[in-house]
Amino acid sequence: MARPPRRLLSREQIVAAALELIDADGLDQFSTRKLAAALGVRGPSLYNYFATKDDILHAVANEVTAAVDTSMLGKDHWAEALRKWARSYRAALLAHPNIVPFVVQGPGRRPAALAMADAVFGALVEAGWPASRATRIGALMRYFVAGSALGSFALGFPADPEVYDERYPHLRRQAHLLTGHRAQVDEGAFEMGLSALLEGLQLEYERTV
Repeated sequence: MARPPRRLLSREQIVAAALELIDADGLDQFSTRKLAAALGVRGPSLYNYFATKDDILHAVANEVTAAVDTSMLGKDHWAEALRKWARSYRAALLAHPNIVPFVVQGPGRRPAALAMADAVFGALVEAGWPASRATRIGALMRYFVAGSALGSFALGFPADPEVYDERYPHLRRQAHLLTGHRAQVDEGAFEMGLSALLEGLQLEYERTV
């Protein structure tokens, strides 16, 4: 009897399947055993493409980062470019929230993350920022964007009004309503914070450059 044909894999297929599993089950539940099962292969087959589980996760993180638009950096005014880039960066992270803790550990050797960091740093230096300040701004923007993507502020408050008894006189007014206004709260906070951050940087730019 002829042997069944071996299923052909590619790095792209593995990364796509891994991201789908992480989206569905979370980062803590991800394993190469589950990934192999989802792909219909045996576990050792994966190691023909990736040496370790961490290598797979780095490839997934790189795929998520590659979706960030950096085309405005070095073209638009530095502040407006940072605004557009920050929005795109956040959108890419929000599309796959379960991988965010791994993504924000740092670029490591991931090509897309290194290219993004290079574009941000380069745009700021070309705009006249000193290299040391440009580095800090890049870090500041990553902290702000990543923090906004790690979880919803609004969803952190129970919708049960009974939770907010007399111990929380100010929260009793509307904390139970926050979950119903998630978009306005979370998006509004991000945009308010982004504007405040950029306005502060503009003042710093005028004093520094």
